[in-house]
Amino acid sequence: MGNSSARAQSAKKTLLVARFAIFWFSILFSVNASSQQPIDVDNWQKITDDARGQRVYFHAWGGDTELNAHLTWIAQEMLSRFGVELIHVKLADTSSAVTRLIAENAAGNVERGSADLIWLNGENFSTLKRANLLFGPWAEAQPNFALVDADRYPEMRQDFGVKTEGFESPWTRSQLIFYYDSERLIEPPRTAEALKNWIKENPGEFTYPRPPAFLGTTLLKQLLVELAVNRSQSSAEVESTFSLPVTAAFDTFSAPLWTFLDEIHSALLREGRHFPQSGTQLRAALYDREISLAFAFSPNEVVSSISRNELAASTKSYVFDSGTLSNVSFVAIPKNAPSKQGAMLVSNFLLSPEVQFRAAINAKLASEPVLAFDNFTPEQQAALRVNAQAPGAVTPTELARKIQEPHPSWTNAIEREWLKRYGGGAPSKGDE
Repeated sequence: MGNSSARAQSAKKTLLVARFAIFWFSILFSVNASSQQPIDVDNWQKITDDARGQRVYFHAWGGDTELNAHLTWIAQEMLSRFGVELIHVKLADTSSAVTRLIAENAAGNVERGSADLIWLNGENFSTLKRANLLFGPWAEAQPNFALVDADRYPEMRQDFGVKTEGFESPWTRSQLIFYYDSERLIEPPRTAEALKNWIKENPGEFTYPRPPAFLGTTLLKQLLVELAVNRSQSSAEVESTFSLPVTAAFDTFSAPLWTFLDEIHSALLREGRHFPQSGTQLRAALYDREISLAFAFSPNEVVSSISRNELAASTKSYVFDSGTLSNVSFVAIPKNAPSKQGAMLVSNFLLSPEVQFRAAINAKLASEPVLAFDNFTPEQQAALRVNAQAPGAVTPTELARKIQEPHPSWTNAIEREWLKRYGGGAPSKGDE
């Protein structure tokens, strides 16, 4: 009787364990099945419903306190309005997130990745798109995507010349600007040729971040394009060449750049032996009067820096007469993101007039909106016009002079050649 009772108890335990295992297996199976179900990107109501309760890890540069505060506010709004928990994973360099994503997929992690949304630049987008590691297309299905008016502004569908094809969503724009203290420099150079002559006439008054620091490479690309156009009989030929992957034509098209750099190298700050590592160090050099002319890849950089007492109130900014490099910053969703619906909801919120206006009007944030101006309310438009007249601001007329980024492969080629000629090493990317 005792053995029979023990066997019965054992059988019950076994049955309970089996039922428990089946129960959890069914839950896990349903979770996996759910994660594998295709998402109807056109059914925004279902996306909104499915996103509730999700946790979205947004991998984005974390080197600016104002940007971090802005993303904290967005996280609060996402939670209160949509029930989505947004976590800003602060990056020093976007390439670290890209490397991790590639490693996850190589290890077979195709569903439970560490990132749900990533702020990418053109190089990284090109890498991930070629590797088929991005979810999409989804971006143009967002309700707020229509507000960027991509048909009128084709740059909203191109990242460093690479077609986004719905795999990325715009969220802010940038443009190369030059700035100077008007109490020390009366008439700044407004072309590449004038810049070269000014540097040679004012030795030690100019420098640039050491490539492959993002800002330093950006200046090289600006000079590459402008000098090539000056040399060529056909600007259309130059634009076509730079829009495609780099070829053997690199030597021909980059020759004017290396001639330019050779001529100015010894006239740079510290005779070109040492370079700043970032835009932050470059700005500090101007503030400390080590140099007289600097540059940034944000139209509102000077306005923002003046408001933070990081530049003198007499600082002014401008773009070259022929225009300056301009691009749009995008966010993308990895194919192995666990919370794709939540990520889409975050991206759509980033495109809302409320968020775009809040970022643009914040003097300390240095953000340029991607929304077409007429898609802001009349009150918002009036405030933005006032903001454009702030001390140090670049005029909208000047910002209309834009040059499109070359294909990402030109960036890599330029950086390698610069290091070979002037670098003697491989420094970090610096400020993104």
